[in-house]
Amino acid sequence: MKIRTNTCKLMAVALLLLITVNVQARVLNVYTYSSFTTSWGPGPALKELFEAQCDCEVNFTSSDDGVSLLNRLRLEGDSTRADVIVGLDDLLMPQARRLALVQPHGFTLSDWPLRESLDWQDSHFIPFDFGYFAFIYDSRKVSEPATSLSALINSDASIIYQDPRTSTPGQGLMHWMQAVYKDDAAQAWQQLAENTVTVTKGWSEAYGMFLQGEADYVLSYSTSPAYHQLAEDMDAYQATRFEEGHTAQVEVAALSAYSREPELGRAFLAFLLSKEAQTLLPETNWMLPVRSDIDLPAAFADAEREVIGFGSDEVDAQRREWINIWRNAVSR
Repeated sequence: MKIRTNTCKLMAVALLLLITVNVQARVLNVYTYSSFTTSWGPGPALKELFEAQCDCEVNFTSSDDGVSLLNRLRLEGDSTRADVIVGLDDLLMPQARRLALVQPHGFTLSDWPLRESLDWQDSHFIPFDFGYFAFIYDSRKVSEPATSLSALINSDASIIYQDPRTSTPGQGLMHWMQAVYKDDAAQAWQQLAENTVTVTKGWSEAYGMFLQGEADYVLSYSTSPAYHQLAEDMDAYQATRFEEGHTAQVEVAALSAYSREPELGRAFLAFLLSKEAQTLLPETNWMLPVRSDIDLPAAFADAEREVIGFGSDEVDAQRREWINIWRNAVSR
């Protein structure tokens, strides 16, 4: 009887351990950028919402920026722990695909009411938010803001922007400069350098310096004023509207090619396109939702811009040359 009792106890312990292992195995590793996972970013709320419906644990691993995220994935290769990648953008998609870092999502994208203007057809990446690059200024200090990129560059206003080698906004500005100036981009960069306070590694550092009064303008997004209006009840910070148009950014998510939880990863991608996630993103990530059926606060009413620029494949093909043009111009 004692032997049988001990055997039953051992079996019960073994079953409990098996259940525990199975529960612990339901971990979804999401690689993203640092501002996504901060207490004021969308990460914590998205984690709570998804965990409530997936019976799993979401574990975030963050890098400084989308460019840093791509570099990390490149270095880790098949040893990566990433199941889902959140925070690359449309200009980085060709590199990620070429490096075989992602796998097809398998979705029929017409199942979601995505904005027609996005015309999204990609088989590997889903869009989760988007925005337009713009220069932000303090209307209490800048009474007559620049109405074109050319006017800003030829003014004596002080400017902070981000490094195109390490930052997606920096790459957005590089794209913008090439779209407007084409063969004259080097000269435009040299002109901009005369008024540049600093070039930062990422967005957070640049925006923080601007808020401390260290420059007249900072490169950010046309949605940035919405943050100040809704979170701080302040309308002093405004976004430029340039007559040449603005380059846009679509932030994307994808299933890692080396995901250990591909079905759970696909569920998370679908969740990012859900109405509850899309409703949450504008006032936490301060970008525009990709769904067309999301009601936005009035603070976002002025965020839309006319778009200028090239396709992602063309930007990818020219990126190295454009970075060289920028680097040579600003180092003189």
